[in-house]
Amino acid sequence: MAKVEMKTTENEVSVSDFINAVDDESKRKDSLELVKIMEEITQAPAKMWGPAIIGFGKYHYKYDSGREADMLRVGFSPRKDALALYIGANSEENLDIISNLGKYKTGKSCLYVKKLSDINLDVLKEITKRGFKREQFGEV
Repeated sequence: MAKVEMKTTENEVSVSDFINAVDDESKRKDSLELVKIMEEITQAPAKMWGPAIIGFGKYHYKYDSGREADMLRVGFSPRKDALALYIGANSEENLDIISNLGKYKTGKSCLYVKKLSDINLDVLKEITKRGFKREQFGEV
């Protein structure tokens, strides 16, 4: 079986340069705010993962098949249509507060928000905190 090369790997691309290259001023400002929020919650520095995801912390996983890799614990990506938030929001542990988040859409493994002003930042912070500390990641 051929080895699959993962695109979403931690790299040394500058987070600041990446954010400064975002065309949409609102998304650029929201991205800077998300970096501040997520660094405060996780106590982990912002790092680029792949070409377009900003991640905080990482964990190592290994499947029964033998495939293993590192992945970000939480993060986000300023996409053209919305901010994609990778914070574990879709997990059962967040059912008690997700309805208080505000305007969002869900994806397979993320939340999409148009702008931070559409959501309750206190709820976002709590979901991010829970996502960062998920049991599947082991010790923080």
